[in-house]
Amino acid sequence: MVVIHYTEMKDKGFAIERLCDPEAKVSAHYLIGEAGEVVRLVPEQKRAWHAGLSYWRGHRDVNSASIGIELDHPGHKYGYREFPDVQFEALVPLLARIVKTYDIPRSNVIGHSDVAPARKIDPGELFPWDRLAEYGLCLPRPKIDLGDPFDNDGAFYLALERYGYDITDGHKAVEAFQRRWRPHKINGEIDGEIRAILFQLLLDRDRGNAR
Repeated sequence: MVVIHYTEMKDKGFAIERLCDPEAKVSAHYLIGEAGEVVRLVPEQKRAWHAGLSYWRGHRDVNSASIGIELDHPGHKYGYREFPDVQFEALVPLLARIVKTYDIPRSNVIGHSDVAPARKIDPGELFPWDRLAEYGLCLPRPKIDLGDPFDNDGAFYLALERYGYDITDGHKAVEAFQRRWRPHKINGEIDGEIRAILFQLLLDRDRGNAR
């Protein structure tokens, strides 16, 4: 997997200092500055402590099966804003090489909020997943063909778990799903639109169209 984060710190210097501090017990393989500079912090073959308590598609130790990329960004704490184009343009070739090297499926290029929905909201609703999908580096937002198939919330939660999310905190899991797949409206409430999106994602995966 590749897990994308934001640093939620005031500047890159603070972020690097923390990511390199053994006492902080947090690290990542790469940090990309707002001006597009790429800093390697941990060799890709080594484990980095970027995901924390996390889960994705049966893996309860995401750190052992992932590469973490931190984006220098103030986050929601210090003034959430669009990610700079130059930062995105630096992310694309780095991610493309990693995905090719390790044969990582698009469905496993995910955000921190996807693997830790109860704790994290990064990289957040402004991260340009659609632009990344244009390069074939993550799944695009699905085109809805069949509408809403789930007749109750329980069925939706089971489907959400089947897709890969930890549903221990159902409301937060729904928020995380919305943040990734319907970022214009994040309320943690299950509605027909997100039920249809989830069903299409599962259908695409079962048809072999989501690698």
